[in-house]
Amino acid sequence: MLTKHVAQLDFLVVAGTCPNAIKAMEALKIAEIDLMFLDIRMPAITGIDFLKMLRNPPKVIITTAYREYALEGYDLDIVYYLLKPITFDRFFKAVESYLRTVEQIVPPIQTAPADIFIKSGYKTIKINPDDILYLESLKDYVKIHTIDGPVMTKARISDMEAELSAKGFLRIHRSFIVNLKNVTAFTANDLEIGIQEIPIGESYRELVFKTIGKA
Repeated sequence: MLTKHVAQLDFLVVAGTCPNAIKAMEALKIAEIDLMFLDIRMPAITGIDFLKMLRNPPKVIITTAYREYALEGYDLDIVYYLLKPITFDRFFKAVESYLRTVEQIVPPIQTAPADIFIKSGYKTIKINPDDILYLESLKDYVKIHTIDGPVMTKARISDMEAELSAKGFLRIHRSFIVNLKNVTAFTANDLEIGIQEIPIGESYRELVFKTIGKA
């Protein structure tokens, strides 16, 4: 699947594919690799342990279905944490993050649009992500709070997280995603966006403060 995604981008070339960390180590010795897509759950040696073993690793995008490894991945200075299932849209956002780290410009024809399109009732509404304050999960719906007022859409907040994670948004609670650009204050238990206080979930707290510290 990843090789098919790579084939759609002229500026990427697959240098090799490896079924485990041992083969990957051999491949890194043979060729100079710029970017490595690294799974976490692999035979014998996990992706995280393999990455810790490398003295001069290439840029790394972690690919996994397990969110709980995100914090450890960020400690290793990865480029992007790419959750499965990996659609081309998510894949491209991860590659964009890599290109920014090496100061390259994404070819304009490939650039994903800045605006997002949200289906609300019978309408599809265009929203600039910069206008979003935060998102709130309400059972089968997500309430998108914008500077112009709320927009309701039938969706899972995890899907919204995948779409917005590369645009400066962070999930801080099982029910809330915030636009980090609009955070005005924070405490040990919540973030503030204007006068709105948004709780920080216990399982998200460490990653939240680590991310804010890098901002």
